[in-house]
Amino acid sequence: MSQLEDSPPVGDPVPGWRGAAWPERRILQGRLCRLEPLDEPSHGEALWGAMSLPGSERNWTYLPYGPFPDQTAYRHWLAEMAGRRDPLFFAIVDEASGLAAGVASFLRIAPDAGSIEVGHIHFSPRLQRTPAASEAMLLLMREAFALGYRRYEWKCDALNAPSRRAAERLGFSFEGVFRQATVVKGRNRDTAWFSVIDGEWPALEAAFERWLAPDNFDADGRQREALATLTRGAGSPA
Repeated sequence: MSQLEDSPPVGDPVPGWRGAAWPERRILQGRLCRLEPLDEPSHGEALWGAMSLPGSERNWTYLPYGPFPDQTAYRHWLAEMAGRRDPLFFAIVDEASGLAAGVASFLRIAPDAGSIEVGHIHFSPRLQRTPAASEAMLLLMREAFALGYRRYEWKCDALNAPSRRAAERLGFSFEGVFRQATVVKGRNRDTAWFSVIDGEWPALEAAFERWLAPDNFDADGRQREALATLTRGAGSPA
């Protein structure tokens, strides 16, 4: 047997790899929303109002913090998060109203490995199930791949069925469940892992842009073609 035949298998070369860039605190502009670096004085009042609307209580179930007892406590937490580099938080601002209606962040940022995660996603009732919410996810994903990341992760409590459906709708591929991954609010959490990799991104970006196009919505705002239909064939099979 030759030395070549006896060699153990290795991964494909990544020519010229020098790592990705660290994400900046900058505005990510869309048509329906914009993502602004989280700033408590600018966003605190609007976010508290949005997160306190009727029907918002369930939104805290799978987050590792909250609900907060009052506006002061919530805004103190926002101020603490706004000062961090990882996670790097953004406020999701509705273009029509100019008000922040949700938050999301980059986290577990690993430029040398080319891996970055999206998380701390919290959409208020004003943002949930709107095209702006999907556009916000597009803006973050686009920024990550523009910065040179090869892997874009989504993780959630394995029991969080809405988050798992959202990941699949957005084109993430399910990778499995880490059992007993952590303890959150005194309860066990098994963590479901999803990802998009750079080779899948061009087709996914095209799917998002096609879905967000104004002519994909009728006069009543109803979608003509579902995003899940467009993203289904763009990523790797689950």
